[in-house]
Amino acid sequence: MTACIFDLDGVIVDTAHYHFMAWQKLAKELGVDLTQQDNERLKGVGRIESLNIILEIGGIPLPDDEKERLAAKKNAWFVEYIQAMKKEEIFPGAKDLFDSLHRHNIKVGLASSSKNARTVLHKLEIENSFEAIVDGTMIKNSKPDPEIFLKASVLLHVNAADCIVVEDAEAGVEAALRAGMKCIGIGNPQQLGKANLVFDHIGKLSYEILKTL
Repeated sequence: MTACIFDLDGVIVDTAHYHFMAWQKLAKELGVDLTQQDNERLKGVGRIESLNIILEIGGIPLPDDEKERLAAKKNAWFVEYIQAMKKEEIFPGAKDLFDSLHRHNIKVGLASSSKNARTVLHKLEIENSFEAIVDGTMIKNSKPDPEIFLKASVLLHVNAADCIVVEDAEAGVEAALRAGMKCIGIGNPQQLGKANLVFDHIGKLSYEILKTL
């Protein structure tokens, strides 16, 4: 291991909750009942892909320009929600893990499909914890495509095979494995079973655990 690459939503902070609130609000306007179970399909994928899933659930066909308008509307709500974020919302143990990795000369990167990732990092006051940040504005293909993780490894100047990814979404785990990286899942083992290891919280991770991969 020469680098560890972290997803943001659901791994470092619960911005996933804010995404769900915004998508649920939009879905309600469309007459779609978006459940927590449905929301699992939205994790780790891009904005338009997420909207397409909601439209599929509701059986609603829409032209592309209307999809762009609705996706922008959802994003405006999400940005409004995260403006009220406090730095204390970072999950316990996350900052300590980043610091520990740096002490052991392991590079730390962030790979988030969110186009608002830098805003969230600023709110949490942890921008300086990462040697490389790849967000949704820098990629063409969403997870499970491996593009985001491969780009992160290039920016970190490390080989993909020497990276470990920490992810909470099934699409993210698949993307990491397709990139030729090891992956630790944060969440439900039934959903993240393809990951090399699964923990229920980032606070349970340590340098010692990561280096075993």
